[in-house]
Amino acid sequence: MISTLRRGLLVLLAALPLMANAVAAPSAHDLVQDTTTRLLADLAANKEKYKQSPSAFYDALNGIVGPAIDADGISRSIMTVKYSRKATPDQMARFQDNFKRSLMQFYGNALLEYNNQGITVSPAKEEGKDRTSVDMQVKGTNGSIYPVSYTLTKVNGEWKVRNVIINGINIGKLFRDQFADAMQRNGNDLDKTINGWAGEVAKAKEKTEESTEKTVQ
Repeated sequence: MISTLRRGLLVLLAALPLMANAVAAPSAHDLVQDTTTRLLADLAANKEKYKQSPSAFYDALNGIVGPAIDADGISRSIMTVKYSRKATPDQMARFQDNFKRSLMQFYGNALLEYNNQGITVSPAKEEGKDRTSVDMQVKGTNGSIYPVSYTLTKVNGEWKVRNVIINGINIGKLFRDQFADAMQRNGNDLDKTINGWAGEVAKAKEKTEESTEKTVQ
């Protein structure tokens, strides 16, 4: 009897981490809401420090937002099968690192200019089994409202952001087009395109900002 109880206890203890993960995994809506809330709270508390040391903000941004992003899925989507199937594991790892770092840097700069105008996550809606979306409204300094829609997919049982549409601009498609264009300009040199990816993200940011300005006008 004691032996049976011990075995049962061991099985229960072994299953607890799995049960905890299952309970802890948030819905797509909760993931976006919680990430946004924590990001804005951290920004409000440390904004002056971050202005003096932007690199500290990029690190904090990566720590808060990074875990919610499907970096591998996004990277492969941007490269498309045409290029990703030819990439070595090292090249994929470097591209993911460059992609995340440059994204945190350029969009982090925009967040440092944010003055609590207003960011609202829309009410939760029915989620798909493996793919869903969460909407948000961002109020600009001029009072205009910009719609944002996150596409999320299930990765190992957890929701991760795979794409975002900002004010009608599909960022994933924009990056894919820019990657293909950069490959052509670089003579299909994958390493050169990967190493110069920060510049491509900067171009994407400029196009996004131009679009929002045209909307206001």
